[in-house]
Amino acid sequence: MGIHLHVWRAVRRWPVPAVAAATLVAVTVAAGAVSFSGDADRAAAPAATVRVDRGEVTSAVAATGSVRPAASRGLAFTAAGTVTEVRVRPGADVTVGQVLAVLDDDEAHAEVTRAEQALADARAALGDLEAEEEPDTRACTTSPVPDTRGDGAGGAAGAATAGDDVRTTPSGEPGSPTPRPAPDQSSPSATRSATPTPTGSSAAPVKPSPTGTGKGPAATPTAPASTGPRGCPTEPGGSGPGGNAAGADPLLRAHQQVTAAQLALAEAEDRLAGTTVTAPVAGRVLSVGGPVGTRVSAGARFIELAVVDGMQVTATFPEADAGQITAGQVATVTPAGRPDTQLDAEVVEVDPVGTSDGQVVRFGVRLALDGAPDDLLIGQSAAVRIRIATVADVLRVPAGAVEVRPDGSGTVLLAGAAEPRAVVVGVRGDQFVEIRSGLAEGDLLLATG
Repeated sequence: MGIHLHVWRAVRRWPVPAVAAATLVAVTVAAGAVSFSGDADRAAAPAATVRVDRGEVTSAVAATGSVRPAASRGLAFTAAGTVTEVRVRPGADVTVGQVLAVLDDDEAHAEVTRAEQALADARAALGDLEAEEEPDTRACTTSPVPDTRGDGAGGAAGAATAGDDVRTTPSGEPGSPTPRPAPDQSSPSATRSATPTPTGSSAAPVKPSPTGTGKGPAATPTAPASTGPRGCPTEPGGSGPGGNAAGADPLLRAHQQVTAAQLALAEAEDRLAGTTVTAPVAGRVLSVGGPVGTRVSAGARFIELAVVDGMQVTATFPEADAGQITAGQVATVTPAGRPDTQLDAEVVEVDPVGTSDGQVVRFGVRLALDGAPDDLLIGQSAAVRIRIATVADVLRVPAGAVEVRPDGSGTVLLAGAAEPRAVVVGVRGDQFVEIRSGLAEGDLLLATG
């Protein structure tokens, strides 16, 4: 008992700092022993090695996209009115010609009736004009005829027939034609009438003399008279006796009214047909503009229809990846929630202009699905993996066994070697990297990652 008490008193005589120092030394020694043991274990464990082999290497880029229809159509009423029937809802599949929505068509029917009556009235007016008696041809033949001879006798000659003389009154008006007397060489008048006066349509055209006859000023060439719409000659820019201008002809005006009435009827019938919206193609309804009772205007989109025969996926890629994507490349699409479903796809379009989010410029890519399932949801997200390049039967190493520099060169560490070896790499994939030179099949490499 006395001995134990002596020891206790001796320990109590040690100062507190000495006790703390002794404790710290003991902990340090123990930690060093544990660390030495761990280093020994690591030195004893062999490093992981991989073997250079031959196989396929695929380079690909990946992004997340969404499912979209190949095409969509906005369907609208061609008439204004109130919706009386809505026969579909979003998500419904429809067939060609199926009625989707209907408008109140009372006003459209009334418009067609008015247009039909207007057309009937226009046709009746045209029939009355066509049944009227033809215009008096004598009024046309006695209208003034331009003087083409230059001596003032052209007007009188136009009213005479071949072989007849024309008597004129002192005022210059043409008189009635008289038979030509037998030629008498001693009579001055016989000499004047020896040459027949060309008249009517049987006479040869008379070319005006550029210098006249010497009795007056030179005659001015005159264009032949035109024929009016009713068969009478008209003067350019106006209407003479028996010859109305084209714009003032009653028959022409009646024809124009019939044509206008036909166009108005066709438009009214189109508006009547437009009170019903039908499906132009088979597809799936994406949206409906409103319920029964909705007031719509002509041409306003009411139903959005998606063409689901060819579903597509749209995704955006950063410019570093988009520069490697071209139309025709194959891809795989994995819909969200279906990790075991991989759909084949093909790139059909790459946006020529990118959009910036403030940090990265991205380009849109559109892919066409090959054999999409019927239950694929429009708007559903999907993982997209586009195959950029594929090489087969080449030397390859796991991607973690080679370090690729920015310039495209690479280095590997052979098992048992102290220094890394430079290699030439080719296609770089997610799992393997192609080795074009620097290694041989069967070489062992240390895995660095």
